Order: sequence, then structure tokens, then C-alpha cells
Amino acid sequence: MKIDIITLFPDMFDSPFAESIVRRASKKGIIQINTHNLRDFATDKRRTVDDKPYGGGAGMVLKPEPVYRAIRKIKSKNKGTEKSKILFLSPQGKLFDQKKAKELAKEKHLILICGHYEDIDARIMKFMDEEISIGDYVLTGGELPAMVLVDAVVRLIPGVVKEKESVIQDSFYSGLLDYPHYTRPRVFRKMKVPEALLSGNHEKIRLWRLKEALRNTYNKRPGLLKKTKM
Repeated sequence: MKIDIITLFPDMFDSPFAESIVRRASKKGIIQINTHNLRDFATDKRRTVDDKPYGGGAGMVLKPEPVYRAIRKIKSKNKGTEKSKILFLSPQGKLFDQKKAKELAKEKHLILICGHYEDIDARIMKFMDEEISIGDYVLTGGELPAMVLVDAVVRLIPGVVKEKESVIQDSFYSGLLDYPHYTRPRVFRKMKVPEALLSGNHEKIRLWRLKEALRNTYNKRPGLLKKTKM
């Protein structure tokens, strides 16, 4: 998968993408991530990408022309190779979840546009495939949401996570929260590891984990059970 990120702050991505799973996926050649400074697509000496909103009001608005030029240049480099899916990170978008992460993990090319300032000129939305939010709160810009989306999507691409079962058992993958996990020692401050996990009986362990996943979901996020096919 190829991921292109259009942002005003490309340096923000250096450290997060140079660590852990994303870094390993890049080194394996499974993914390729490129960041593009939106100011590089401005045409004036001051590299202006924002302006005052028509009708007045607080804040500045991202201009449509630099964003459009960035999209066109990125797509032209991929012409004839793979279809590009363009996503705008915004608090007004559809809420990002595991289902959407699984859908995006099947794409060959993602273009992520990080919003900033008060908003983006509404006319550029014509060129977006989807508008995505990571939660009902407002951040300074779309950079952190882009990092969240990339991390959630990349780990679902085949070959990225070594143990496929680890991904399948994650919270939300099947609609339920994950079951509790235990490791050594067997007894910690008089608290014991559940006997089922020590039994060596695979079916008994599977049923215990399913029961505990249901219990976890019911206690912490009961609303998820309405969306889950049992």
C-alpha cells in the first residue's frame, strides 16, 4: 500500500512512523509513506495556503488551490498504477472505527489530507472520497488523526503483524472487546491466573476467552453488543 499525506507539518510524522509496526512494514516494503508540505503547492513568495473567511468570523480557512494542486500532482505520479482514495481528516467526518480500518486496509493507495485552522474551503470537498473523524472532539489539526488512521490500517495489512491471530483477537475486530490477558507469575499479590488458562484444554480456553470478551463488552461498552452478530 502507498500512503501520501498532505500536511502543513510534515516533520510531525517523522518520529511516529520511524518506530514499531509502521517502521517494520516500511522496511519490508509492504507500505510506502510519503509526506507532502502543503506550502510547496502555493504559488506566491510567502507560500500562502490560508486566507480570511468570506462573510467574516474568527480564524483562517485553507485555500482550495494548493490542496487541489497537491492532489493532482500525487495522482499524476500514480496514474495507471492504482486507484487513489482521498480522505479528509476532520471532526465533521464519519467516525473512524475498526470496520472502516478493515475496509481501508484493502486499498492500494490512500491520500490523506490534514485539515488545519478554522476549516478548509468547502469547494475542495468535491474532490474528496470520504471525510473521517477519530472522535467527537477538536484537535489543532488533522496530523494526529492521520497518524491514528495509518497505524490502525497498516497493522491489518497481511504480512505486517507476524501473528495473524493477534490481529483477529484485537478489541473491535469481531465487534467485541478483547478478553483479559495474563502472563507470569501465576500468583501476583494473592491474585491467581484463571484455572481455565492453565488447563491446556484448547476448547476450554477458547470458551473462557469468549465468555470474558462478552463480559468485558457488556460491562464496558454494552452498546457494541447491539451491533454484534452472535
